[in-house]
This record gives sequence, C-alpha cells and structure tokens, in this order.
Amino acid sequence: MVTRRVAAARRRRVVVLASVLVVVVAGGVWLSRDEDAPVVVERCTASGAGESTSMSPEQAANAATVVGIAVRRGLPARAATIAIATVVQESGLRNLDHGDRDSLGLFQQRPSQGWGSPEQVRDPVYATNKFYDGLVKVDGYRDLPVTEAAQAVQRSGFPLAYGDHEQEGRLVASALTGYTPGGFTCRLHPASAEPGEAGDDETPVPRAAAVRDALGVQVTPVAPAVVPGTTGHGLEYALGEGDDAVRTAWAVAGWAVASAERYGITEVSVDGSRWTRTSGGAWRTTATGVPPGGVQVRVAE
Repeated sequence: MVTRRVAAARRRRVVVLASVLVVVVAGGVWLSRDEDAPVVVERCTASGAGESTSMSPEQAANAATVVGIAVRRGLPARAATIAIATVVQESGLRNLDHGDRDSLGLFQQRPSQGWGSPEQVRDPVYATNKFYDGLVKVDGYRDLPVTEAAQAVQRSGFPLAYGDHEQEGRLVASALTGYTPGGFTCRLHPASAEPGEAGDDETPVPRAAAVRDALGVQVTPVAPAVVPGTTGHGLEYALGEGDDAVRTAWAVAGWAVASAERYGITEVSVDGSRWTRTSGGAWRTTATGVPPGGVQVRVAE
C-alpha cells in the first residue's frame, strides 16, 4: 500500500513538472509551458547599501512621480523619503479611487478637508505637489523623524505608522533622485509597438512626446532633442556638467526605468551604463556614447 502511494505521488509530481516549468534566474521567477514561450514576472526593485525593496511596475511609476517632483522642485532627497513613506502607508503606492470616508488617491487626501476636488487628488502630480506644499511649511522637516514630518502634513489617525516605511522610502528616494546611480531596475515584458505614424529626426512620435511631457512636469524643465536616426523614437537630455548634472541625469534615468511600463520605454542610457527590457532588468556597463550629465531614452517602435 505504501509503495503504491509513493508511486502515485511520483506520477503526480511528474505531471505537474511537465505542465509548468519553473526556472529561478538571478532572483526572478520564469514560468513557461515550453522552452519557446517564457513569461517574465514583472517586478521593479530599488537597491542600495546591500538592501532592496521591490514593487509592481504600477507602483514603480507612481514612485517615480512622487520622487521626480521632489527633484523638479529642487527639494532634498529627505523630502522624497518622507513622501514615499507616506504613500506606502496611505495607499501602498497605488492611485486609489476609494478610502476612509472621502479619502482618495496616492496620499489618501480628503476633498472635504480642503485638499482639492476628487479629480485633483486622484491626479498623482497634483496630489504630490500638494503634499510637498504642506511639507516645506513644516519647520525643520529635514531633521524630524519621518513619522512627525509626515503627520504634520497628513494629520492621520495613525501617525506612528509612517515611520514603519522609512527604510523603503530611503531606498526608493536615493535611487530615483540619482544619489544611488543605477539603483532602480525593472524586469518587464516586451513593449508593444508604437501606434500611429513614424516620426523623424526632429519630431518625436506620440509615445516619445508623452515621455518628454511627463518628464518636463515631473523631473526636469530641460527640453530634450530627438536622437538622430531613431525616427522620433529616441530622446536625448543634456543636463550640463558637474556632479549635480550627473545626479540629475541618473534621476531622469531612474524615472524612465520606473515609468517604462507606463510609457512603453525600451531603453535608457547614461554615461557608461544602459538598461533595456532585454537585459533581464539590470543595468549593464557598456560604452553608450552618452556624455556625463546626459541621458537617452528610447520608446518602442
């Protein structure tokens, strides 16, 4: 009887293994029914100082907006850390259409409490700017514990919870402000083709134009040029010289990787490093032809 049970169990294991092949590669899980059709589990990661935190592409794009606006406003990385910790606690980095009473959006701001209309507080750019508008009015917020700084803006019924997310907030903020170059990565599916007509070497295609417009609002006012030979699918940013320009370049690059799923971005290059959807989600050291303080972003064709 025992022998028959063991044999039956072995047969069941064989059937399961034959149905779905599971391969673990560099911390990621690939699920495939055959060798020709691997399906990647989409995931984004912020890393630094031997630690990391991961999130979905949707959460990553929202994090990019929250941190990018801090860069755009010239705020310190500490402000971005506080904002990310707040959003993780309030909404799990999701732009929610519901919440406690009339709370909505990333920060769960309440229209009835003067944060704005329901449509406004569900706009991540508007909501993030409203949070920073409140934060910069908090005296000495850079030196306050995350819990105190966030609570001074949010007036939450659970003020102690913000501090629980300080470490992940710091990792995300450091990677997306450029203080941890290459600290933000995403493993994604291949991007769909760009709809509509092709552009040229002066006019970006619609998807590239959407990237340009979002970056202009969320990270830098610097206008990009179209990369020659990309038929409007590549944008190049020249952000100047020096350490600040290099850091801003990495902030733009981090935003582009974190927002890649949202905007159909396929490749991001800075001086000596490149991220692509085909690189397994990692930054690769390579000659890119991009000078220090520059970034190239390419969308799907």
